[in-house]
Amino acid sequence: MSPTTSDPSATWATGHVTFLGAGPGDPGLLTLRAVEALARADVLIAEPEVLDVVRTHAKAGVTVLGAENPGTPGQTAADDASTAAAVPALRDCANLVMEAARGGKRVVRAVSGDPGLDTYAAGEMLACAADGVSFEVVPGIAAAVGVPAYAGVPLRDAQGADVRFVDARTASERCWTEVGASDGTVVVSTTLDAVAAAAGELVAAGRKPDTPLTVTVAGTTTRQRTWNATLGTIAQTFKQAKVLPSPEGGRPVIAVVGERSAAAQRDQLSWFESKPLFGWKVLVPRTKEQAASLSDQLSSYGAVPHEVPTIAVEPPRTPQQMERAVKGLVTGRYEWIAFTSVNAVKAVREKFEEYGLDARAFAGIKVAAVGEQTANALIAFGVKPDLVPSGEQSAAGLLEDWPPYDPVFDPIDRVFLPRADIATETLVAGLIDLGWEVDDVTAYRTVRASPPPAETREAIKGGGFDAVLFTSSSTVRNLVGIAGKPHNVTVIACIGPATAKTAEEHGLRVDVMSPEPSVHRLAQALADFGAKRRAAALEAGDPVSRPSERRPGARRRRAAP
Repeated sequence: MSPTTSDPSATWATGHVTFLGAGPGDPGLLTLRAVEALARADVLIAEPEVLDVVRTHAKAGVTVLGAENPGTPGQTAADDASTAAAVPALRDCANLVMEAARGGKRVVRAVSGDPGLDTYAAGEMLACAADGVSFEVVPGIAAAVGVPAYAGVPLRDAQGADVRFVDARTASERCWTEVGASDGTVVVSTTLDAVAAAAGELVAAGRKPDTPLTVTVAGTTTRQRTWNATLGTIAQTFKQAKVLPSPEGGRPVIAVVGERSAAAQRDQLSWFESKPLFGWKVLVPRTKEQAASLSDQLSSYGAVPHEVPTIAVEPPRTPQQMERAVKGLVTGRYEWIAFTSVNAVKAVREKFEEYGLDARAFAGIKVAAVGEQTANALIAFGVKPDLVPSGEQSAAGLLEDWPPYDPVFDPIDRVFLPRADIATETLVAGLIDLGWEVDDVTAYRTVRASPPPAETREAIKGGGFDAVLFTSSSTVRNLVGIAGKPHNVTVIACIGPATAKTAEEHGLRVDVMSPEPSVHRLAQALADFGAKRRAAALEAGDPVSRPSERRPGARRRRAAP
């Protein structure tokens, strides 16, 4: 692809700008091309509302600059005298972009939605072209298209209804007259406190007051909320829902108007807001690294995972034992090495790196792993486990599949078991019963983590979380110790009977029990609980609400979505 520039002699080496659409809010809606551009960026200039969406994909060391655009999106300086204040912001942002590009940097300029619908981006492109700076455009999903899809509101039916897009913040009287005379679907970009006024404009222009209308705020995010009404009833609908007046009334929304917009069928088509844990704030008592796959699973159910580590991992007080074992591993002392946790894999890996070793040192040694996550950590290290429990993912499950020592087939009778200082003796005793000698080595110590921020502690005790997943008895004890006991409206989910017993001993009501000791089955059990809770509310004709919305005062705070 040739660079777009006013100077044909310009080259990519002089710097390059990518104008990138970050979509309407859901990080998963970034295109593959956008992710590639972000991974190569030297400088990232992003609007505040999309910074968190795009920064995740930027490389380490990228320079991040903010881009504040105080004017109305989609509006040019010629539209209205009130936009005069926006012009300096446009000029300043263009200067940031070109200053970095002139320095030979690859610049990504990220905007909400699609760059083609952002007048500021268009102005910056013109500035680049005028200055001979090469650029490209990576389209993004526009809010006017993406938000209705997430709200369960198709814009066209089988008859192919006409679809009109209107920005109510800049629409002229002529624009309202034209869309009012049409019988097609109208997608209106507006703000929460201006929806009723936009509905009034459409009625005044000829639309019937009983025309169906949907209004979606925070579209494509887990804060999304959609109201069904008509042009004539939307003001009353907001009043009953206590939406307005609100300090957040200026938040952007997408309204879809029309007989053919399938608004009446939204109960069947609302796939996003009907997820079993939609909007639930779920506390995961693990570090972000440990909880990555679990948090992804919870997010797929519509939840908002919040990781709070309850334990910290530290080196053993006396590292000599671990050092001797690793040297013995290299010199052929062991037939097997058994990993019981991701932390054990990490501890051995760090010791290997300290000695300049890598996964090749495992050659000739059989490797066992308790559970899928531990196995994945080994694979990431370059080691494929020889033994993973076929049944229960636990030490007991591993023992079920572990072969007894056979002096004919096993030249060495010793097992290296790196583990935590507080691990149980189940695996050691079982291996000894099978005829093996075990070097039981403390590879790391687990200590209680530091308390989370005050805001998180208050949310735990005050009912700000909808659910908490307890993956062991120690997570119960440590969470209560560092942050306090979860509020009684919070759904308590436990990985097994022992964990549930500890939770009950701490005065907690256990609502969900995993059918087997697996964090992913635990998350599934919580999702099943949420789905049944939602179905019961719908059957009873009650509004679907999250557990945290049932606490005293929560309904009052919900007035502003």
